[in-house]
Amino acid sequence: MNRSNTGVNLPALRHHNAALVLDLLRAAGERGISRLELAERTGLTPQAVSKITGRLRDEGTATEAGRRASTGGKPRTVLKLVPSAAHAIGLHLDRDELTAVLVDLAGTLVGARTVPLDLGEEPARVVEAAAAEAEALTGGRRVLGVGVAMPGPLDHAGGILHRVTGFPHWNGFPLRDALAERLGQKVFLDKDTNAAALGLALRDRTGDGSFAYLHLGSGLGAGLVLGGALHRGARTGAGEFGHQTILLGGPVCGCGGRGCIEALCLAAVARGDIAAAARFLGVGAANLVGLLDIDEILLGGRTVTADQDTFVRGVGAVVEERARRGGAPAVPVLAAAGGPHAVAEGAAQLVLVPVFGRASVVGPGARRESEATAH
Repeated sequence: MNRSNTGVNLPALRHHNAALVLDLLRAAGERGISRLELAERTGLTPQAVSKITGRLRDEGTATEAGRRASTGGKPRTVLKLVPSAAHAIGLHLDRDELTAVLVDLAGTLVGARTVPLDLGEEPARVVEAAAAEAEALTGGRRVLGVGVAMPGPLDHAGGILHRVTGFPHWNGFPLRDALAERLGQKVFLDKDTNAAALGLALRDRTGDGSFAYLHLGSGLGAGLVLGGALHRGARTGAGEFGHQTILLGGPVCGCGGRGCIEALCLAAVARGDIAAAARFLGVGAANLVGLLDIDEILLGGRTVTADQDTFVRGVGAVVEERARRGGAPAVPVLAAAGGPHAVAEGAAQLVLVPVFGRASVVGPGARRESEATAH
């Protein structure tokens, strides 16, 4: 672990240390972990670990998981996380539907709801619909916050939407603050593709690998994980993948341009030519591989899921052909894990990541969020 304490104030330092312990408890699962192991793996003193675990037990976040034989002296008490002690809500606001999920501290799905949504309605009505779905899942449980994922572009740091493709009336709307005021909860906002990529990075990957998650649903975008961290860009605008022009004079796109990959893919899907949609998507995927030298391409979104094999084969063929021309090995093209709620579950992880001190995965800005959610 490379988590520096430099320059943080005392409350933030306390939260940082507690987050280290919580993350190890979560990783240990039902088997649990002893205080001595926690001290060894965090570099904290046994006294500091005892204080932290005592507080976690008092608040119900940790509990004893039995005893483990010691190499000398009395058996060690083993502690484990109590996943049901707290929860996070994830909301996926798509152009035509809203998915809400409830996950526990371990990130396990507890409940899910999907209802129709018209993103073209007035923002206040969409906020109310989102709040209603979040409240329907809470059920009296302790909720640490709400993560919201939706099409971009948007300002992740400020919680403000820009000109969402096809829905310019959202431009400048402070969605994060509006929903936080309505729910009385801390709210995190990010693009749908970033949320899904974050969930994939936490679920299936460790270390410093790089991948692109391409999401084709009612629109098309990318979530980028570079060097093991979610990449949003200096203005949180990275991943607007669908609006690169690959056919001059092509069909008009919802963004106002012509020949965008998104417009070409969706038009091909609409006329039932899934193979053509996969080839268009493959061109963009090959461009990404060439630009970023990433390790793999992951495909997701409901349009991909509806004909997964065709998309994986079609995109893979274009990526492989481009690599062969350049004399380089082709990177794998795979269907993304995560199921139908991948974006919403990734949105819930926006809440949990700071709690477990995983700032290195969520990217710039996570430290501020982590301090704001300190115990």
